Amino acid sequence: MSSKPELKGRAARLAQLFPTGPGQAARTPFVLLVVLLLGGGLIGLLVLNSALSEGAFKLDDLQRGTKSLTDEEQALQRDIDAYSAPEALQRRARELGMVPGGDPAFLAPDGTVKG
Repeated sequence: MSSKPELKGRAARLAQLFPTGPGQAARTPFVLLVVLLLGGGLIGLLVLNSALSEGAFKLDDLQRGTKSLTDEEQALQRDIDAYSAPEALQRRARELGMVPGGDPAFLAPDGTVKG
């Protein structure tokens, strides 16, 4: 007698649909490997996409900060230019009680004043 009982009818047809022997066992590790590789690839892509999005947000924030600092620098430079203008310097000097100087005077080595 054989180790397998003979199947008849519907059971025989169903038995033909399922593979027999070691082919099934050898295929399982390969399928698991492919599924793991695909899953790992998808997770890797998700992590990479998230990192790129985070970098884009940081870049946008830094560009916004750079623009505001540049605007502030330009405003401060305009203030400096306004305070450094000759008319503004003359007006502030008068407010402080300064008067225009006359002709310069020079001291000679012997102590006499020239000018």
